[in-house]
Amino acid sequence: MTETTQNTTPNAETREFSAEVGRMLDLVVHSLYSEREIFLRELVANAADATDRRRFEALTDGARALPEDAKIHINPDKDARLLTITDDGSGMTKEELINNLGTIARSGTRAFGQQLENAKPEDRPSLIGQFGVGFYAAFMVADKVDVVSRRAGSDEAWRWTSDGRGSYTLEPATRDKPGTDITLHIKSDAEEFLDPTRLQTIIRKWSDNIAWPVTILHDGKEETANEGKALWLKPKSEVTEEQLEEFYRHLTHNFDKPWDTLHWRAEGTIEFAALLFIPSMRPFEFAEQTRESKLRLHVRRMFITDEAEILPPWLRFVQGVVDTEDLPLNVSREMLQATPVLARIRKAVTSKVMGELKTRAKDAESYAEFWENFGPVLKEGMWDDPAHRTEVAALSRFRSSAIDGLISLDDYISRMKPEQDAIYYVTGDSAEVLAASPQIEGFKARGVEVLLLSDPVDSFWPERLGTYEGKALRNVAQGMTDLEKFGAPEETSAEKADMEALIPALKDALGEDVSDICATDRLVSSAMVLSAPEGGPDLQLRKLLQRSGQNMPEAAPILELNPAHPIVHTLAQKVKAGEKVDALAHILLDVASIQNGDTPKDVNAFSRRLMEYLAQGTQPEGPKAYGVSSVKQDDD
Repeated sequence: MTETTQNTTPNAETREFSAEVGRMLDLVVHSLYSEREIFLRELVANAADATDRRRFEALTDGARALPEDAKIHINPDKDARLLTITDDGSGMTKEELINNLGTIARSGTRAFGQQLENAKPEDRPSLIGQFGVGFYAAFMVADKVDVVSRRAGSDEAWRWTSDGRGSYTLEPATRDKPGTDITLHIKSDAEEFLDPTRLQTIIRKWSDNIAWPVTILHDGKEETANEGKALWLKPKSEVTEEQLEEFYRHLTHNFDKPWDTLHWRAEGTIEFAALLFIPSMRPFEFAEQTRESKLRLHVRRMFITDEAEILPPWLRFVQGVVDTEDLPLNVSREMLQATPVLARIRKAVTSKVMGELKTRAKDAESYAEFWENFGPVLKEGMWDDPAHRTEVAALSRFRSSAIDGLISLDDYISRMKPEQDAIYYVTGDSAEVLAASPQIEGFKARGVEVLLLSDPVDSFWPERLGTYEGKALRNVAQGMTDLEKFGAPEETSAEKADMEALIPALKDALGEDVSDICATDRLVSSAMVLSAPEGGPDLQLRKLLQRSGQNMPEAAPILELNPAHPIVHTLAQKVKAGEKVDALAHILLDVASIQNGDTPKDVNAFSRRLMEYLAQGTQPEGPKAYGVSSVKQDDD
């Protein structure tokens, strides 16, 4: 994050933010005004996390023990126009101050800036949580921020100071005990945040369920600002929808309303309380986040870790808290992976979420909203979780060649033809493009429905799932021979070209660019299509693996031709007349690559051949540079 460092005094040093981070700070200060109060939620949440961290560290290091009266203290000073937030948490070393207060520099700053500049004013606050800006929200209301912090277990304290305009200063400081003080020099137009009553309203709105006491100094007395009882431990009947939404926003840093909320207490062999949320919007950069579930594990209200992987990776969009008394407070991450208690909790929580999804799936319209956000993640369960593979398949939804909207595999089976024994699908980058793909023409013409799979994981899970309700899943590229059982499409009565001489001529022209050339009856309106050699990955899977940087051995595709297409007829006639078709053969292969979503092997050569071929149609007797005679134009 730091580009330059210069010492201002023997005891202090000033570090300059990079130009990009400076721009982000400017955006935060001047563009997030619709809910300025959000700064307090962020700072209190950071203080609570630091206090949780110190209590957890104290389990194995007595030198870091928390004071019995640990709290988060807010002190507004109207006369000096200062607002100080103090905690008894873990504190920070000099290096941690540099790293932790530079979060924005590690949070996709360029993307953040673009989103912020393009967002509507009412949408801008949500970007704080999505990008982890957190601490820097303080500059919405302060023209200068001082941070004094002392790491628990250390006698050394440091002061971090910045006006948010491009640099910050670090210097030694004093603090009589571990923890952190954040002092905001409040702007003249933000004096409302020095009013204790206003501050208490903000705390009740955003941070009422923080387990640590939050106090505000009012007329010389400390007043408790939050209720402090863990919301997940309350009976459902005592929790309002507003409280659930507030806690959801506090927990996730999102500003949408949850699509679904699961709140229950499990009793029996194991006991735990859980409060889980499924967002109604996909968090920004969700696809780039880690695959592990980040549900928070608490033991007797104490936060232990968000790395217990309580839910499988394909349910990582679920957020929330699981709290149990059946684990020891000093449990390590390594112990967590081996304890049977956590294994049972994982099983119970996963079962609960799956049951809820099955119930919500009955509302097709609402479930479609969920699926658009998190369907690609849920489908991963068909690839990597044998225990839940069939369940996930039943919950999955797909685009189809037969109808608009989303369908299930059960919907597909209900419409299968009597003689059909397989579920056919095609993979690609876009459902819209796949709907018009030559790959599925033969199936559509015969009234056979095809699933249009356009997510990256769709190239992998069908092989693992194998069958559903006794029906095999079959890629249309591998189901060519199946077309015979469905007969010929009614409109296919055109005369077929003589392929006997044409195929050898095309093979001579294309050489090693193709592994084979053959006639096919799975095309209707298209002249050609590419397919993968037998036994190798289909072309879409090969493309995905290459994009991910995996070395794939070269494998030339098969070029399949439609003998009933006019272009193929024309080529066959030219070969029969002794004309060369080398240029046309290459154009045909390149166009087939474009149809498949790829670029021609040699774009410049393709462009040159195509231009010279088209030029022949504008001259009475076109050039013969590529051995192609003029094309007779239609009257229209």
